[in-house]
Amino acid sequence: MRDFHFPGRSPVLATNGMCATSHPLGAKVAVNILERGGNAMDAAIAGAIILGICEPQMTGIGGDCFVLWQEYGGGQIKALNGSGRAPAALDAAHLRDAGETIVPIQSPHAVSIPGAIDAFCHLSDTVGKLGLDALLAPAIVAAENGVPVAHRVAFDWARDAWVLQGKARNYYLVNGEIPQPGQIFRAPQQAEVLRRISAQGRDAFYTGEIAEDMVATLNLLGGRHVMEDFANVAATPTDPIYGAYKDIDVVEHPPNGHGATALLIMNILAQFDIAAMDPFGAERTHIEAEAAKLAYDTRNRFLADADYMTRLDHMLDVETAQHLAALIDPKTAIRNATEISENVHKDTIYITVVDRDGMSVSLIYSIFNGFGSGIASDKFGILLQNRGSGFTLEEGHPNELKGGKRPMHTIIPGMIRRNGKVIMPFGVMGGAYQPNGHARFASNLVDFGMDPQTAIDAPRAFSDRGDMKVERGYSDQVRRELADMGHDVSIPETPIGGAQAILIREDGVLEGASDPRKDGCALGF
Repeated sequence: MRDFHFPGRSPVLATNGMCATSHPLGAKVAVNILERGGNAMDAAIAGAIILGICEPQMTGIGGDCFVLWQEYGGGQIKALNGSGRAPAALDAAHLRDAGETIVPIQSPHAVSIPGAIDAFCHLSDTVGKLGLDALLAPAIVAAENGVPVAHRVAFDWARDAWVLQGKARNYYLVNGEIPQPGQIFRAPQQAEVLRRISAQGRDAFYTGEIAEDMVATLNLLGGRHVMEDFANVAATPTDPIYGAYKDIDVVEHPPNGHGATALLIMNILAQFDIAAMDPFGAERTHIEAEAAKLAYDTRNRFLADADYMTRLDHMLDVETAQHLAALIDPKTAIRNATEISENVHKDTIYITVVDRDGMSVSLIYSIFNGFGSGIASDKFGILLQNRGSGFTLEEGHPNELKGGKRPMHTIIPGMIRRNGKVIMPFGVMGGAYQPNGHARFASNLVDFGMDPQTAIDAPRAFSDRGDMKVERGYSDQVRRELADMGHDVSIPETPIGGAQAILIREDGVLEGASDPRKDGCALGF
């Protein structure tokens, strides 16, 4: 139990249903859906969609999602890949011939086809109970009438608004200015898009006038997108992957997401006696950073669209982790580890819901960088993701940009099982940090016996392309010790990531935890 003399959050307890997410309006909508008789999937979809209005710099209908869920009575965890593909006519060779060495992150070539709407429609039809019109109604009202800009959202908006291009500035500035906390943000054109999806389903988004608007906008900027790219979008059911960390299994979404990276980090950490270390000391922080460096280098070599990746078993093999762990010097930072090549960002939303019947959902939904590509469709103001910048232009690489291919993705929903039973859906936002964050969350729970809220509140550090970012929650002494080990230490301007979790206790009580680094909360009934 936390010391009530100090600021902090108590876990949220409920028995009938719960949502934890990064904005209170998303949590409220999800709980409202549960109270109306919807299941956890209904609630997660409804909450996620409204977050695109509450946190437009993080997510929206021009983005992608990944989902893990377990239906009633336990059994198999299911997964759905709602990530989009590169336009069929685009190829890495085109960009190499133009002199590019990476996919330009604010260009139409970085815009992969949005996959989230198809995934949400599929899940509403096959898993949900209330129907798409009921799930989209709250977001339609919010987009039409507007929502007050929350404090963390305003902070991010000010940092990221510079990427907005052309008409995107009309849609995502308020009277031409970056909104301040409490100002109302409206998106009436998106309300119209959602109304059409509500009435006509996914085809309203992927064919006809709305798709034409996205294609025309991208083509005007030099994109190679065509209508068939949108019409052919289809979410892919797939099989989760998992790994053991002491007495728990951590379940992840398979590639093209990088959940395998989280499992590799945990396998490396398992080679050390982490539980014997100070949870907030330099020794643990150093070992974790070195494990992440090596695991991310492995990711950069192998991880790609599942249809192109051949080394997943290698990444998940404990022997691989043992070999990597042997490279770690407990006293000295690795200086020549291959640099993390990912275009780093911190812009994603995560939502988890558990209902009274035991269905649990772990859903993550993003447009990648802050405000994505910075490109919004001319007529409807759909802000388009830049997930295509997750590709490499390196010839022959499994993650090389090719038409119709999915890029390596950073967003990863998670679940924790004990003795074969799901006990906690969870997620950690924060771009490249996410696998590191999953491993730290699991270690906080298992190695140090923290409850979910304490595990989320705990300070974080992340070795990010040679920059050892150490939150202010650590002591100056720890920073000095890390610097003495050879880390280039800094205090990040923004906190590292954000997280939510719901613990399903043995007595049936739901215990929700939500990261104070974000505006959101856990809410139950």
